Amino acid sequence: MIEKNIISTIKKLTSSLLKDSINQGEAERSINEIHAHFQQITEITGYDSQIEYMAAIPAAKGKALGLNFAAQCLLDYKRTIKFLKAIVSAIIEKQKKQPGKMVKVFYAGCGPYAPFITLVAPFFQPDEVQFSLLEINKNSVESAKKLIDSLKLSNYIKDFYIADAVTFKVPNSNSFDILISETLDALLYRECYVPILFNLLPQFNKDIVLIPENVLINLSFLPHSKEQSGYKEYEVGSVLNVRESVSAYSTSEPIPPKLPNKKIDMTSLDMNIYERFLLDTKVHIHSDIWLNRNESSLTIPLESILAQPFQHSSIIFTYFLEPEIELRCRFE
Repeated sequence: MIEKNIISTIKKLTSSLLKDSINQGEAERSINEIHAHFQQITEITGYDSQIEYMAAIPAAKGKALGLNFAAQCLLDYKRTIKFLKAIVSAIIEKQKKQPGKMVKVFYAGCGPYAPFITLVAPFFQPDEVQFSLLEINKNSVESAKKLIDSLKLSNYIKDFYIADAVTFKVPNSNSFDILISETLDALLYRECYVPILFNLLPQFNKDIVLIPENVLINLSFLPHSKEQSGYKEYEVGSVLNVRESVSAYSTSEPIPPKLPNKKIDMTSLDMNIYERFLLDTKVHIHSDIWLNRNESSLTIPLESILAQPFQHSSIIFTYFLEPEIELRCRFE
């Protein structure tokens, strides 16, 4: 049985993460301590050598993180802090809009620590907020249940489903207020955020709050050297806007094998001054909360060389959902 002082310590550490005054070093120490407690309770370290902990889990489209990598996500510090603040804020906003009504949260891809229940729930009462969890990895489910029970949070849980979020049909979907789907990686590669949205979003009310709210992949061209005078990154704009792409499809259509091409016309640019192009993932979590370049493993940019002399007039991007989830490009 976990001691009450550990539960109190975790809540105190989480409270510190919600304060704007906390500095990065203090935030990292708090998350490290929370992680140590979660490790001890679940016996899942995030660095276990068993193959079933290391392997990714195939979904109907894309793959879900293996248990180890899902556990390590807690240590993506700014990501954890910003998601935490966003979810607490979203619940409070819903409470203000619908006083006295319970806020219902559907959480897809909770992983072994279910951090956005185990860290969020203690700030509310069970009659104020209830969570339904969906997770494809049965090992993660067992770990999350153990942690939730040990932290005495089981009365916040309405349902726990073991299923693929790409194909799952949500019972009583109209009753939910918030949808959490932290199921993405940089450049939306391999993981299931996009097909999950194709499947889940149409099932909920139009005023559902989605966290993260959107993901953009932006294109920039980079000159030859940062040391050169007048160095300036040229920002082209988005080559993929997930919410726009998902909303462009009818809810009756199946998940497409790929999204429409995005063609970037470069005829008006002097491409000989650019040495590289850069693809940047920006995550709009909620309201004014964003994850920007290099703040997280989700937003590490990809740079690629532009061969000179440059003899192409356009670059075409295509986001594939099968056979593998990935963004591809070609020059014309």
